[in-house]
This record gives sequence, C-alpha cells and structure tokens, in this order.
Amino acid sequence: MWRNRERGPLHHPEFTLLEWYRAEAPYEALMDDCGALIALAAQVAGATSFEFRGQICDPSADPQRITVAEAFDRYAGVDLMATIAADGAGDRDGLAARVAAAGIRVAEDDSWSDIFSRVIVERVEPALGSPRPSILCEYPVIEAALARPKPGDPRVAERFELYACGVELANAFGELTDPAEQRRRFEADMDEKARLYGERYPIDEDFLAALARMPPASGAALGFDRLVMLATGAARIDQVLWTPVAEPPPLSA
Repeated sequence: MWRNRERGPLHHPEFTLLEWYRAEAPYEALMDDCGALIALAAQVAGATSFEFRGQICDPSADPQRITVAEAFDRYAGVDLMATIAADGAGDRDGLAARVAAAGIRVAEDDSWSDIFSRVIVERVEPALGSPRPSILCEYPVIEAALARPKPGDPRVAERFELYACGVELANAFGELTDPAEQRRRFEADMDEKARLYGERYPIDEDFLAALARMPPASGAALGFDRLVMLATGAARIDQVLWTPVAEPPPLSA
C-alpha cells in the first residue's frame, strides 16, 4: 500500500496490509482470526511478549473485548452514547461539553468526529493492548462508513480495531452490502466535504454495483509491518520494511 501522509515510528508512506474476507461469517469470527495471528507472529519470532514504549503485551492471551462506549467511560469519563441520536447522528455540542469537562482540549471548529478522534488518541488508545491484546468494537455508525449497523442498536456499527501495546494493528468490519444505504452514506460524506473544503468527488458506481451482488461478509485489514515490528522488538516500522522509502531532502532556504 502507498499513503503519502505522515511518517514516524508507526507510519511509513509504503506499507504492507494483510486483508481477508469471510463470506457468510459474523465479524466476531475475525476477532478470533486476529487473536490467532498475533499469537502466530509471536511464535514465529520466538517472542514471549511484545514491548513498545513501556507497555508489555502477552500475545498468547485471548484479546480483551471492549466497546467504544465502555472505553470512553472507563478511560475518559465521557458518556459517548448520550451524544448520538437514534438515527446515528452525532451531537457535536453535547460531546464537546462532556469532553471539555474531562479536561480534553476542544477547538471551536472541531466537528463531532474531530472530538471523537481526539479522545481515542489521547485517552483510549494508550490504555489498550496491555497486558493482553485489546479489541475495541462497536464504533458509532458515524465513524464506520463501510460497516453494517449492529442488530438491535443502529447507533453503532460492526466495526472493531485490534491493539497491542497501544498500537493499532487491524481494522475490521461486518461489511455493509446494502447499496442504497452505502450510497446515502457516500452522499452525506460528499456533502460534508463540500461544506468544509468546497469540493466533491464522484461516487464510485462500480463499487455500489458490486455491493448488490456481494454475499453477507466480514472483512479485515491488518498492518503486517506493525505486527512484525512488535514481534521482533523493533523500535520503528522502517526497521522491518523490505525497502523503506528514503527521507525527502530538506527544502533549500
């Protein structure tokens, strides 16, 4: 994969993803897959534990499963679900007030998603994946554009992320295969992009047509390089890449 964004200990412009799907399978099956992959990576590397930035994880232990709402309450003292309407829309001001009361900075122009992401990064992620792997599940629908809603609670979706030592390793979905609902979400995203940036992109009609023929399925993408980094005790992702991209030269004055 290629992503021309930030680079650092956990990010690199070119990286390897392990992606797989399970037709007719619940997304909980992918949680079991992820736990097995972590244990296998440790076994191959001869590692009995993962260590990163002072955190230690037992890769052979069954992953802890915690919902996003539980994590917000436990690690930030924020009632997330009180800021999500029955149709899945986020109450920006309600979340901002709760997050500010918890001592987390909120900017005037932050959207609901901006505030949500800040809590995840500052309070939730550092607490996950130690002393055993963590599976953070049931993301708000507003943060899971490609995932189907959870049966019984349309405010949240069948999305989870896998963590070890505070490092995100995988992102997985119960795949949304309803083309009409997916179109509605794409159009809402483009409306927001037009509002913020004054531009829109065409909707991928081929993708929507393919969804209409796709069976119920669950899919996952796991950062292979990050898993290798933890299994081998490397400090930076570029230490385990086949061909790390050279740093760009500094701009001349």
